[in-house]
Amino acid sequence: MLKCKHCGLPATKPNVKFVDGICSACLNYFEREQIDWKERQKSLERLLDQHHRTDGNYDVVIPVSGGKDSHWLVKKMQEFDMHPLLVTVNDSFTHTQAGLANLRNLQTMYDSYVYTINHNTFIKATRHAFEQLGYSLKLVEYAIYTIPYLVAWTMKIPLVVFGENALYEYGGTDFEQPQANSQINGMIDQMEHEYAWWMMGDVSIEEINHIKPTVYYLPMAIYMSYFYPWSSVEHLKVAKTMGFKTLSDTGEWDREGCMEDFEQIDSYGYIAHLWLRYPRLGFQRTTDIATRRVREGLLSYDEAQKIIAEKDHRLDSKALKDFCEVLGYTEDEFMSIVTNASWNKYYKEK
Repeated sequence: MLKCKHCGLPATKPNVKFVDGICSACLNYFEREQIDWKERQKSLERLLDQHHRTDGNYDVVIPVSGGKDSHWLVKKMQEFDMHPLLVTVNDSFTHTQAGLANLRNLQTMYDSYVYTINHNTFIKATRHAFEQLGYSLKLVEYAIYTIPYLVAWTMKIPLVVFGENALYEYGGTDFEQPQANSQINGMIDQMEHEYAWWMMGDVSIEEINHIKPTVYYLPMAIYMSYFYPWSSVEHLKVAKTMGFKTLSDTGEWDREGCMEDFEQIDSYGYIAHLWLRYPRLGFQRTTDIATRRVREGLLSYDEAQKIIAEKDHRLDSKALKDFCEVLGYTEDEFMSIVTNASWNKYYKEK
C-alpha cells in the first residue's frame, strides 16, 4: 500500500493526492508556514463584529459534541464577546460518562439546543448504510452539518461557526476557504440525489428532509480552522482548563485500537463506525491520529508506524457490543456482514 513518505497516510484515503511521495494533508499543513495568521484573525474579528448583537440575542450558532474542539470553539467565542446558541446532534449509541459530563459542562455556560434523530430512523439508516457501504453513520454525519445550519436559519441567527474544514485539513482538497456554505450546499444536493438509495433501506424522503436544509448561503457558515492553526493537542490543553474530562479522568474505558483518551469519546458505538474504515480503506482512526501527530512534530514516522501496526486493525469490544445491541445485530452477524460485504477490500482477521 502506497503511503506518504513524510507522515505515513495511505493512498487509499478518499481524494488524497501525492506530489513527489508527499500527501496533500502534509502539503496543506506545510502551507501554514506561509500564512499570516494575525491578519486572518483580524479578518475574523471584523466578521464577528459585523454579526455581533448588542441586545443579548443569539448572534452565532456553535455546533458542539462536548469534545475538546467544542470547548475550544466556545472559549474563542467568549473571547470575542459573542452570544452563542450551542447545537448538538445526538446519535442513539450509549453515551460515555465523560461525554455526558463534557456536554453538560458546556451547557452550564450557554443555552443549548439538542437534536436527536428519531430512533427508528437512526436504526434503519445506520443499518442500511452499514450493510451497503460500510459507512454506517452517513445520515448522522450529514446532520452534524445540516442541523446547526437549519437551527440558525429558523431562528434568524446570522452565523454558524464550525471547527475544522476536514476536507482541507486532512488532504481531501488543496483548496482552502473560510466559508462552509459551498460544502453544505453540496451536501444538500447529494442528499436529494440519494433519495432512491435511502428508500431502498426503508428510509423515506420525509425522514431525509427532516435534516435537509432548503436554503442556500444564508446564514453564513465559517470554519475556524481557516483563522487559527488547527490542533487537537492544543485544544485539549484549553479544554482541560474549562473542565473537560478525558476517558482517563473518568476511568471508564481503556479503548482497544486507540492511541489516546480524548478524541471521539462521546459514545461507545461511534468507535465501531470509525473502525469500519479498516475493511474499506485498509486503515482507521489510529492511522488518522498518528499521522496528524507526525505532521505536528509530536511523533516520528517510525514511532507512528509502530503504533499503527499494533493498534489500527483492532476493534474495541465495548464499541462492537454497543453498536450491535443498539442496531439489533449479534456480534457474529456483524462480522459476517463485514467479511462478506462487497465494500470489504482489506479486512483480515488478526
